[in-house]
Amino acid sequence: MSNQDRIEKALSVANQTKALAVGPNIIGDVGAMFKEQFPGRKAIIISNDSTYEKVGVKVAEALTAAGVEQDEPFIFTDPNLFAEFTYVLQLDACLSRTRAIPVAVGAGTINDLTKICSYRNGKRYMCVATAASMDGYAAYGASITYNGEKKDFECPAPKAILADTAIIAQAPSSLTAAGYADLFAKITAGADWILADELGVEHIDPFYWSIIQDGLIHSLKDPKGIQQGNLDAIEPLVEGLVLGGFAMQGLRSSRPASGAEHQFSHLWDMEKHTFEGHTPSHGFKVSIGMLAVTALYEQMLATDFSTFDVEAAVEAWPEAEDQAHEVRQMFGDTDFLSIAVTETMAKHLSRRLLRRQLTMLKLKWPEIRERLSKQLIPFAEVSRRLALVGAPTMPRQIGITRSRLKESFRKAVCIRRRFTILDVALRTNLLDTWLENIFGPGGMWEIGDIQ
Repeated sequence: MSNQDRIEKALSVANQTKALAVGPNIIGDVGAMFKEQFPGRKAIIISNDSTYEKVGVKVAEALTAAGVEQDEPFIFTDPNLFAEFTYVLQLDACLSRTRAIPVAVGAGTINDLTKICSYRNGKRYMCVATAASMDGYAAYGASITYNGEKKDFECPAPKAILADTAIIAQAPSSLTAAGYADLFAKITAGADWILADELGVEHIDPFYWSIIQDGLIHSLKDPKGIQQGNLDAIEPLVEGLVLGGFAMQGLRSSRPASGAEHQFSHLWDMEKHTFEGHTPSHGFKVSIGMLAVTALYEQMLATDFSTFDVEAAVEAWPEAEDQAHEVRQMFGDTDFLSIAVTETMAKHLSRRLLRRQLTMLKLKWPEIRERLSKQLIPFAEVSRRLALVGAPTMPRQIGITRSRLKESFRKAVCIRRRFTILDVALRTNLLDTWLENIFGPGGMWEIGDIQ
């Protein structure tokens, strides 16, 4: 089944997005799509100044040509614009004064701001994607920084999405590389879902697994072509990212598209990490997180769980109050201590339940190992493809030292209750051993003179 067939399949059951167009030189179709989805309504374009000049003007012209009335566009002018609640309030003030339907023209930040503000003002909206930078266009919910904390706000996906791949191919290559990394992360996210499924934590939904995973390898196969803006390579990338959004929309959960690799990105967001005066893109943080998780999976696959000492791991497992104390010690100097404690306690197991889960891991290991081996791509190949597309492959490229990355393994598991390989590493009491193999002498990210 092609990506287009999967898109049509996803659209057939989508309860929020009703129209999607992906292809080259289709920007002129904006007006017809808007009139079909929002008959008789005015439009208001939401964008930033640079994107409006390059694409927003064309959208306005297409709407006018189709006979769609428009309010004056709302244009963000702050060069440091990001998805933060201050900008939500600015857009709220505009949308509260009009009945016009918002048309988001931009990438992730514009889409998330328009998504949450449309919902807060009782409107649906349309999205014109301008970069293949992330998978959130069709996703349910918006990721917004509120009081310094990255939070996921519930709000519906756009009713209509148009992605002109000829325009997207002209986006800065760093945005496209970030999107490629975000799509590649579905490999490790899928492995985490397999673990959760096999160990009875969260079963795989076959429909949404198929929507994301079945065409994933095809979408990722030409990183060099994507980096060069080749339309034949860009289109499957865009389709793959949109499919990820549809899966999240359908399940109202990011589980199909987000695993441990995203927990690294979320952690660094919560720590307010910056590099050279800027916050690294979501996709670039996920790129390093995905490599870290891939490295950990290679350690897991090299472990013979058929001889695993379940009782030793159970004996080493802390009681809830002891684990909560450890988390307080780890996050005591942060402003998200309560989140870390709450999320960690939400998935803490009694020793009785842990014994059952680890016994299941031991008994089912041949089957689990086979499924994981088929799902995962080797670390060296992941690194090669990410480098070809222009995404970071070394933590220092986003301002993270190897020592900090090693510490992040222990912290990332605490900030989300989602079950991932990080939880398996902790519960088997093998995390320290695996990290020593990764960061110790001879490891792929040896901590020595290079930090």
